[in-house]
Amino acid sequence: MFGRNKKTEDVQEEVQQASLSQPENTSSSYTAPKGRPTPSRKEREAARRTPLVPADRKAAKEAQREADREFRARQQHALQTGDERYLPANDKGPQRRYIRDYVDARINVGDYLLVLILASFIVGLFAPGFQQYSVLVMWAFILLWILDYSIMWRGLKKELTDKFGEIEPRSGFYAFNRVMMIRRFRLPKPMVKRGDYPK
Repeated sequence: MFGRNKKTEDVQEEVQQASLSQPENTSSSYTAPKGRPTPSRKEREAARRTPLVPADRKAAKEAQREADREFRARQQHALQTGDERYLPANDKGPQRRYIRDYVDARINVGDYLLVLILASFIVGLFAPGFQQYSVLVMWAFILLWILDYSIMWRGLKKELTDKFGEIEPRSGFYAFNRVMMIRRFRLPKPMVKRGDYPK
């Protein structure tokens, strides 16, 4: 009366066999490569897990220091030779190279500005009669330099627009910094002679 009939037992047996034949429950987004068994969740989690701290901290730190030294050496060499691969990000690209070559090919007031201001200051210290005028002379040099930069940037902007179609952000500030520095101390080093404007 209360016993299970044969039909019910057959259905339960089929369900059990079907559940045993299915692979272990995996995420719906994972598909096992063909010809390989599906890895278990434990195996997949172990494969994804990487140690945050290396086993040998001292060796890892030394390797990082060595890599940093090599990178700085390559970058310093690039600043001397103009090698685009290792230049700082601010100096990379054809437009930045064009700005450098344009500024370096030109005779700029900024090439002599620091020397002239320093000379005026020293003369003002040792010549009391000139001291009251030294500040005015320094400001005159600065205004002349700003005027010279404005003229240079107007011409350079036109050249950049004609050649590249648009001007990269901060190009004016990049040219400003380049013009302000004495030619021999500029980095990256000038790659063109005076008068040899880029094409």
